[in-house]
Amino acid sequence: MGQRGDMRTLKTINKELGLDKPKIIQYLKYLNDLSPISVMQEKNSSGYFYYDRTIYIKSAKLISISGNVLVLKFPYLRRSYQSGKTVTSVISETLPNTFILAFVSIIFASIVGITLGVCAAIMKDSYFDRASLVIASLGMSLPSFFAAIIIAWVFAFLLASYTGLNMTGNLFGIDDFGNGEKLILRNIILPAFTLGIRPLSIVFQLSRNSMLEVLSQDYIRTAKAKGLSFRNIIFKHALKNSLNPVVTAISGWFASLMAGVVFIEYIFGWKGLGYVIVEALARFDFPLVMGTVLTISVIFITINILVDFIYSALDPRIRIAK
Repeated sequence: MGQRGDMRTLKTINKELGLDKPKIIQYLKYLNDLSPISVMQEKNSSGYFYYDRTIYIKSAKLISISGNVLVLKFPYLRRSYQSGKTVTSVISETLPNTFILAFVSIIFASIVGITLGVCAAIMKDSYFDRASLVIASLGMSLPSFFAAIIIAWVFAFLLASYTGLNMTGNLFGIDDFGNGEKLILRNIILPAFTLGIRPLSIVFQLSRNSMLEVLSQDYIRTAKAKGLSFRNIIFKHALKNSLNPVVTAISGWFASLMAGVVFIEYIFGWKGLGYVIVEALARFDFPLVMGTVLTISVIFITINILVDFIYSALDPRIRIAK
């Protein structure tokens, strides 16, 4: 409404948004919006209106019901209160940024964590092994939002003249002459590193413990007795069998990173889903908050389903018998 809104304006806005109806009616209409099979008012042969609102969605007609129609459609997440854009369009603009950040973070955590974990297992009880365990414990206990502030302050402020890193920024930015967008890879270094600290610590410990357990198995001792080289034993026999719990952790953490980038994105000014959620909460933009949370939930569930297939591919013993 702005600063000069009155009660009449408030009532008009509530009516336009359907907020003047009972909560149960609002909830049922929201479910109807989300459902891929919905009841809508027919407009013409190519599309339909939603209820009494001017939201036009192309859909496939299924059944006519007393003036209305049952249609098959894409879930409708409504519009942002502030910008007026559809929530779907806002998510489609920002989700790639969050996915890129989470993907780079989990790749960094996986490669470094598995490598250090395998090395620590091979050099068990050495100074490297003990120091790595201490650092990993610190990494797991370090809150992401606190780490983000410290890392941004040190590397993008105190040491900015040496690192050349920016405290805030996106992967793409306007060039110095304002002629268009350019790729700025250095902007992803700090947020990806900060976001990858905790999963790196988890992956390291799981890799180390799993590798130690595999190296103590009978078939590893048999491989040594046959005279196989140390390289073949580690990479062809031990590593693959030790990756099952690591893959589970990596996939779970990737899903968690997609949902847990809120503080990281906001501190580093990375315009992704996390940044949008914080801005929407500050402005009470509830359709945008609910739409982004639902999207993250679907991603989380989908990734965990895919993990089951990856897990069975790595370990044939757990495949479902046909």
